Amino acid sequence: MGSLHGCLAPAKLNLFLHVTGRRADGYHLLQTVFQMLDHGDMLDFDVRPDGRIVRTTEVPGVPAEQDLIVRALRLLQDAYQARHARPAPGMDVAIHKILPMGGGLGGGSSDAATALLAANQLWQAGFGQEELMALALPLGADVPFFIFGETAFAEGVGEALQAVAGPEVWFVVIEPGVAVPTPAIFSAEGLTRNTKAVTISDFSRHLIVNNGMPGFGKNDLQAVAVALFPPVAQALEWLQQYGDARMTGSGACVFCAVASEAEADHVLALMAGVWKGWKARSLKQHPLKSLLHNSSKVE
Repeated sequence: MGSLHGCLAPAKLNLFLHVTGRRADGYHLLQTVFQMLDHGDMLDFDVRPDGRIVRTTEVPGVPAEQDLIVRALRLLQDAYQARHARPAPGMDVAIHKILPMGGGLGGGSSDAATALLAANQLWQAGFGQEELMALALPLGADVPFFIFGETAFAEGVGEALQAVAGPEVWFVVIEPGVAVPTPAIFSAEGLTRNTKAVTISDFSRHLIVNNGMPGFGKNDLQAVAVALFPPVAQALEWLQQYGDARMTGSGACVFCAVASEAEADHVLALMAGVWKGWKARSLKQHPLKSLLHNSSKVE
């Protein structure tokens, strides 16, 4: 029936994250640059003929019915049936979970996007990139980014995406060992909500002036997370010895760009035994993005 094994669901970093306002419905207006990494969860997909979506591995704390992967594939099944006037195939999904939950790395969203890209190909569903992005938006604003599949300048609630050249560097990422609930950060009274808007050219100009190193802007959510979660503050303070360390997303993970893999190894060696940390390179394109060009519409 068809299989795709060893599919990377890449982590993302928010190279900066500004809160520029708040809509009447309570959603915050953001500006950020999403950067994918060559590190993340690994997923295996096997088509099944009976239409069932089965997660074949356990994910602690995430029942299958609540898993974004399962929800995403069911949305795609509904869209498939509407387009092709026949029931969609099913899927066995095995997930080898590496990224922490509540880490700001987009793990669950990336898993869901990878599942959509893989199933669109394996089922020969025939949906294009924009169609999959629209399908994915109800699952969360980060999911369309991973389907967009390249470094992106994002605005709105995170759904308005423009491709941008990102830094070609190594990152050191520290997992402070706590899960930060996003609602707690966005609802905090002390959150900055009026940062002046920037432009995509502001970010690009910064990279040129700084020899391709990130470090543009700031993360407006960081001050709140640091105050509420001391382990985040401790990891940041330590990592700031080695560069412009900052938090990704609403936390808890913190990162720092370094000039070489050797420098990343050096920082990790010094950190050994304190936190869980790892290195990764910036990734220009999602590994499964090319599948969109190979997935033809089948009636």
